[in-house]
Amino acid sequence: MAKIGDIDVGEFPLLLAPMEDVSDPPFRALCKEQGADVVYTEFISSEGLIRDAAKSVMKLDIYEKERPVGIQIFGANLDSMLKSVEIVEASGPDIIDINFGCPVKKVVSKGAGAGILKDIDLMVSLTKAMVEHTKLPITVKTRLGWDHDSIKIIEVAERLQDVGAKAIAIHGRTRAQMYKGNADWRPIADVKNNPRMHIPVFGNGDVDTPERAMEMRDQYGLDGAMIGRASIGYPWFFKEVKHYFKTGEHLSPPTIEERVSAARRHLQMAIDWKGEKLGVFETRRHYTNYFKGIPHFKEHRTKMVTSDLPEDVFAAFDEVESTFKGFEFV
Repeated sequence: MAKIGDIDVGEFPLLLAPMEDVSDPPFRALCKEQGADVVYTEFISSEGLIRDAAKSVMKLDIYEKERPVGIQIFGANLDSMLKSVEIVEASGPDIIDINFGCPVKKVVSKGAGAGILKDIDLMVSLTKAMVEHTKLPITVKTRLGWDHDSIKIIEVAERLQDVGAKAIAIHGRTRAQMYKGNADWRPIADVKNNPRMHIPVFGNGDVDTPERAMEMRDQYGLDGAMIGRASIGYPWFFKEVKHYFKTGEHLSPPTIEERVSAARRHLQMAIDWKGEKLGVFETRRHYTNYFKGIPHFKEHRTKMVTSDLPEDVFAAFDEVESTFKGFEFV
């Protein structure tokens, strides 16, 4: 059984990855219902938190039904990160996660996210200071390295563990790769197989089928899988993986009625949480996957992603349900 500090997260837990404008409370709720063992918030800027920036503060919203839930923060300034830890603590999460892996230029250019992979000493000292500043377990999400020539993830993981990190999630790409090519899980397995490591090592990157999740567990021996892109617009992925682990068989895909119902709930929760404008806008990225596999769907998808009024999007859902009633997904 994997444990993050004193938190039992189960045998080979499935974790919902922190994704900007994706892993918000409405989507986390859906993923939790479908079997996600641990969910993480969208990543939050430490500088935004200490400036009391509205969007950053809003991301601190967490709910009892999500637990265990981690709040993820990023930054490269020690004072800002320590102040943000105090703000995050007040929200009552179970875990605080540090983002040392985001490859996006606007984050990296500030020396944060994957940018800190150029300065491992700073990465370690920041982690140490945050561990000492809170009683909550500190975990880390990172990448293999800055580029292929600077992969030192075994050493990095050891050092992070030594200063008190309670778990590490590793994306199997370098920053230079961004999201191109295939994730390489072998270096993550090398971290796990290091006899000095005793904290959970979670794999991330390209876990997009139940078979791949099983491969990460059985062939690579990792402690759990962090699921990102495979879950967008498809919260059932967690349930499908667990069913496959238990039976060796694929779970029947959700019906059109189940998909429409989830899309409706997702949109309504988003509107309730962030208002009509943002609620409608930020759920658009999910619709392609909610209804993936339906032929000649472009016209319906266009209505969903171009309508600014929630009643128009709900009407599009109704139309999809009536038009494709009985459609069998494969």
